Amino acid sequence: MNGVLIVDKPKGWTSHDAVAAVKRKLGAKKVGHLGTLDPLATGVLVLVIDGATKFATSLDTGQKEYLSTLKLGEETDSYDTEGKVVFTGDYSNITAEDIKKALGTFTGKIQQVPPMYSAIKKGGTPLYKLARKGVVLEREPREVEIFSLEVTRIELPLVEFRVACSKGTYIRSICHDTGKILGCGAHLTELKRLACGDFKIEDAVTPELTGEQLREKIIPLEEALRRASLQAPQ
Repeated sequence: MNGVLIVDKPKGWTSHDAVAAVKRKLGAKKVGHLGTLDPLATGVLVLVIDGATKFATSLDTGQKEYLSTLKLGEETDSYDTEGKVVFTGDYSNITAEDIKKALGTFTGKIQQVPPMYSAIKKGGTPLYKLARKGVVLEREPREVEIFSLEVTRIELPLVEFRVACSKGTYIRSICHDTGKILGCGAHLTELKRLACGDFKIEDAVTPELTGEQLREKIIPLEEALRRASLQAPQ
């Protein structure tokens, strides 16, 4: 049972919840994933089953695609709806052109400061554990790449945009930083991962299916590696 399963992670589930459910239903020895999703997020979570776990690095080509929604007028400490509002601002005079211009500044290779509420470790401790204690540390910016970013809907205070980006990009940070540019604050309200390399939402299944139904959807390791190789940077 060596292969890949594309799961559509439900909202409110942790990535570990999805892994545990699939592992139990399949009776698999090992199940891992190619990039975590926050509980708030939904969409593509690529699971590697049994022997495929050894090929995780080869299967993860890095590029991800998301459909995201940000809310203007409120900044939160977690950069999303799960956090506490720490700033409110007036967005009434902000135009669609202002919004598109602000989001447009993030295309290409950029330096991005990760949020405190992240799994990045400082001195061996995940930042989110420190953040929960009220500790805020200086974070080093990291280079990420935004391949494309398109605003798809504006219904103030909500702005929906589609983004294709490199591994390690925090969409929450894009929302937060957009709020800083516009001066009114902003945070992420919805996030759906549409693709992870060539593994797309159209092929995803719910982890709530039966073990037999999940087994039928497993992509054989050889086929998964072939698809990943076509997406790998040349």
